[in-house]
Amino acid sequence: MSVNIHPSAIVSPKAEIADGVTVGPFCVIADNVKIGAGTLLRAYVSVRDYVSIGDNCEICEYTAIGGNPQDHGFKGEVSYVRIGSNNLIRENVTINRATGEGNETVVGDNCFIMDGVHLAHNTRLGDYVTIANKVGLSGFVQVGNHTVFGGMAGVHQFVRIGDYCMIGGLYRVVKDVPHYTLASGEPLRLTGLNKVGLERAGIAEETRRVIMKFYRELYSRDKVFTQALAEAVERKAEYIPEIQRIIEFYEGTKRGVTFWGHA
Repeated sequence: MSVNIHPSAIVSPKAEIADGVTVGPFCVIADNVKIGAGTLLRAYVSVRDYVSIGDNCEICEYTAIGGNPQDHGFKGEVSYVRIGSNNLIRENVTINRATGEGNETVVGDNCFIMDGVHLAHNTRLGDYVTIANKVGLSGFVQVGNHTVFGGMAGVHQFVRIGDYCMIGGLYRVVKDVPHYTLASGEPLRLTGLNKVGLERAGIAEETRRVIMKFYRELYSRDKVFTQALAEAVERKAEYIPEIQRIIEFYEGTKRGVTFWGHA
C-alpha cells in the first residue's frame, strides 16, 4: 500500500504520512503533522503544525485544522490538535489548536462533523458525536459520547455537555447539559430524555424509566432544587451507575446546569 499525493498538494517531507493516505488537490500539510492509515484529504484541506489525525478519516474541502487559537491569551506556545479515527469532517470546518503549553483540542473516534462547524481551542469531543451545519463550540467546551447537535447551535466557553444528549438547532447553550437529556428553547431548557438515542444505544427500558424518575424528583416543584440535589448526593451509592454519573456531573459544574422545562 502506498501514499497517493496529488501533484498540486504541498506536503512537508517532515510530516508523518501512513500507508493508504490520499492527499487531494491543493492541500497543504505542515511539518509537525501525523496522518493515520487510510485517511482521505479531499481538495484544499489545510493541516498546520502540531496536528495528529487517526486512521480512516475523511476530511473534506476547505477544512482548516490546527490554526492558532482565537484567544488573546495565546502567546505562541506549542499546543496540539488530536483527531481520532473513523471521523467524517465535512467542508469548511475549522479546528483550532489549544491555548496553554502542551494542551490539546481533541476530537474522539467515529464523529460526524458537518459543514461550517467551528471547534475552538481546548474543545474536547467524545466518541460518536454528531454536529450539524454551522454549529460553533467555544473554547474549553467538553462534549460527551454519542451527543448530537442541531444546526447553528452555539455553545458558550467552558460549558460541559454530557453523554447521549441532543441539543436543538439554533439555540444558545450557556450552562452545562447533563447526561441523557434533550435541550432546546430560549433560554435553553431540558425538555426530556433523549429516548431515541438511548434506545439506539441499547439502554434498557427499565433503566430509562429510572433515569426519568430521578430527573423528575430532582426538579420536583415540591422541593427546592439545591435541597433535592444535596439529598441525591448523600444517597449516591444507592443509585444505579447511570444515576451516579448524573450526580457526579452536577457536582462538577462550574457554570451551573441547565434546568428542566418547568423551572
